[in-house]
Amino acid sequence: MGLAMAPSSLSFLSAQPLHPRRLHRQTAAPTPTVRCAAKAAADAPALRPLPPPKLVRCPALDRQAARANRLRFARKLLTLLLSKPRGFLPLRVLRRCRGFLGLPRRRPLVPFVLRYPTLFRLFQAPTSSPLSPSLSTLAVGLTPAAHALAADLAALRRGADLAAKLHRLLLMTPRRSLLVSKLAHIAPDLGLAMDFRATLCPRHPDLFAFHGHALQLADPPPPPPAPLPPPLRPAAQTDRLIDRPRRFPHLPLRRGLNLRRAHRDYLLRFHTLPEVSPFEPLPQDASAEMAERRACAVVREVLAMTVEKRTLVDHLTHFRRDFGLPNRLHALLVRHPELFYVSIKGVRHSVFLVEAFDDEGRLLVEDAMLVGRDRLEELVREGKRIRRADRNGVFAVDGDSDEDDEGDDNVAEGSSELDGDFADLFGDSITGEDWNVVGDGGGIDEDDAESDAMEEFWVKKAVAQGLVDSGTEHDVW
Repeated sequence: MGLAMAPSSLSFLSAQPLHPRRLHRQTAAPTPTVRCAAKAAADAPALRPLPPPKLVRCPALDRQAARANRLRFARKLLTLLLSKPRGFLPLRVLRRCRGFLGLPRRRPLVPFVLRYPTLFRLFQAPTSSPLSPSLSTLAVGLTPAAHALAADLAALRRGADLAAKLHRLLLMTPRRSLLVSKLAHIAPDLGLAMDFRATLCPRHPDLFAFHGHALQLADPPPPPPAPLPPPLRPAAQTDRLIDRPRRFPHLPLRRGLNLRRAHRDYLLRFHTLPEVSPFEPLPQDASAEMAERRACAVVREVLAMTVEKRTLVDHLTHFRRDFGLPNRLHALLVRHPELFYVSIKGVRHSVFLVEAFDDEGRLLVEDAMLVGRDRLEELVREGKRIRRADRNGVFAVDGDSDEDDEGDDNVAEGSSELDGDFADLFGDSITGEDWNVVGDGGGIDEDDAESDAMEEFWVKKAVAQGLVDSGTEHDVW
């Protein structure tokens, strides 16, 4: 009788065949590769563009963007009324300007106008005498305080060297010319009046000339000014150890901003490239790194000329072809946080010049035109105190916060409609001189019975509260 032998615990190894790939990996010897060092250095690019990094929020600059966004409606309505010869518009015409004012489709206009009693006023047309005011007899005009603010800004513009700003803008274009409609987008940020074509440019015939709808430099063009100094300057020699020059390359960043090592090395190599003047075009065989170097210099020049050292990213995209900026301009701005900061506060993104602000978000050098912005904010706060006092029956103190009305000012925060711009004032899409040429402008149809009924309700409410003035002879249309 034979005994059955138990199979060995190692017998399964012989039953499994060896995989050819595993055998090849075990037997194949690594082949050494020898490359020429000079050829390898030539093949490797000097600067390889990085993907857009994660946007790190800066609360100090975000507060500045939110501060400007709270005044959007007041600024646009003020600009619209100042563009008219007599400083007012009928309410039925103003309702067609919703696209420019950034109002949602189903929101009535009258309550937004009444939020600023120190800037705007509702009055009844003296030529008509109905039983009660209606949409066809009311108009929106400026208060005496708003007229005084406009006069002060006009006096500041006469003293400022605004022609030099236009000169620098035109020098950054290859053809030394720009369309007036494009300049209108960025004119308020530069401190220019909306009628700069008729007021500022004719006073400087040695600098500017008109060619159709374009503004160009006179022939021969004036010599180009000196560009801005580089932002990354070595620290001055001082007695303190912390202020001595560093032995290794240093990238000054705003407080709280940390970058990946690859991104930091990229920016350090980027700033070792030769300086590029934004007023001189690049040669045809220029590399992509030099093109990005010039694009950053152009954006720095534009932001340095603005009053608040900030503007909307959309305003810069209007000059992509004129200034030679890349198509992915937003990615370029985010890729250089040592120069620019992109804030997502508000309806549209804003870009700041980082070197012009301190760690607390205050401007290092304030422009004289900022007086107009501060005065406008004072009038808005005063109007909110008046409304709060009327609502509560008592007068509010000067230190009252306006956080309760902050949501009211961001009227188009969640709106999907296209936001109008200042360039619309140059066309006939909003209003004509006789207020009969009325375009769409992104507004509603006057045949919309529901919207008319809602607007009529607010008109009657304003009349009942005594918020509608009687017009004067100057207000006749």
